[in-house]
Amino acid sequence: MERRAGLILTGGGARAAYQAGVLKAIAEFLPRRAHNPFPVICGTSAGALNAATLAINAQSFRKGVRYLDNIWKNFHANQVYRTDVVGVLNNTMLWLAGLILSGLGINRIKQISLLDNSPLVEFLGEVLSCEKIQDSIDAGLLHALSVTASGYGSGQSVTFYQGVAQLVPWRRTRRIGISAKIEIKHLLASSALPFIFPAALINREYFGDGSMRQIAPISSALHLGATHILVIGVTSNGYTNQTMRTEMNDYPSLAHIAGHALNSIFLDSMEVDLERVQRINELAATLPESVCAQADIKYVDVLVVSPSQSIEKSAERYAAEMPWTIRLLLRMVGAVPHSGGILLSYLLSEGKFCRALIDRGYQDALKQRDEILCFLDAQPRRDDEMPQ
Repeated sequence: MERRAGLILTGGGARAAYQAGVLKAIAEFLPRRAHNPFPVICGTSAGALNAATLAINAQSFRKGVRYLDNIWKNFHANQVYRTDVVGVLNNTMLWLAGLILSGLGINRIKQISLLDNSPLVEFLGEVLSCEKIQDSIDAGLLHALSVTASGYGSGQSVTFYQGVAQLVPWRRTRRIGISAKIEIKHLLASSALPFIFPAALINREYFGDGSMRQIAPISSALHLGATHILVIGVTSNGYTNQTMRTEMNDYPSLAHIAGHALNSIFLDSMEVDLERVQRINELAATLPESVCAQADIKYVDVLVVSPSQSIEKSAERYAAEMPWTIRLLLRMVGAVPHSGGILLSYLLSEGKFCRALIDRGYQDALKQRDEILCFLDAQPRRDDEMPQ
């Protein structure tokens, strides 16, 4: 069977800047003119935006990563959501009115969200040429790109994929794969944080952030033909903090609860799926090949790169970089240091914070250089090709 590397870029709002740092290091590991080393690219939430960028620039991996790095380094919150006084106040009032009317059984406000992400719609239209995705596929540089969103009507995790003709749709419990021409609307749907950004309409259904109800995030890459998978996460190793508890005498603020909910949405399913794959690999290693073939049990090589330090703590240090209107809004819901760092880490789309995450991702990837090169079956760059 042809070996085909898959790349999974998980969700997490502004945290996705960390992925740009990891990819920057990988680009430096490889020859200068290397094509995209990941024939299968799967993105969810903000990771979908990174995934689409790589797919569009598959002809030159280094160029695509440099483009991604430049976007995140110069990011500002007003490119993602409205931060002006009128925009924030208007959307907040609509959000509150929508909640009240919904509670009374009146559904007259169609778009209920804490923030107005219309700037992101315009920004993505300027920086991403989604029509080039098919060019990458036709050139044989990309086997498939997928973007996952959650259907509010069906309750299913829907993976929209664009790839070679041989790929076939799939249907599993609470999750399906559908062939589609990936457009900006799919990226907006996949990255629509619940409660915070408005849902996106695709065909006849409204969709929200793809991390919701994504019970098997690794499966999409396997369905699309990946034989070994690199996962770039956006949270520190889940096992290191499992036994750590902090004393909390005050009732949790709305921001603390919201951050906890977002962590549950973005982090838990991937950690559970990785553990599931590990168990299956252990089983495959003990069973005869004939039994594995009959039971369709396959060993899947999975490599994970994730933050070695807490992103939440970093977000608290950079909280002052946020526009004052958003800081005021978040303070109203309790997002202050030591209680709202988690929520801040998803919304702090400012250059200084993003640059810190990029640097952390770069350094973490350097520590796993040999593992990554072995995973990609790649030869390291010669000394005369290394950046000065």
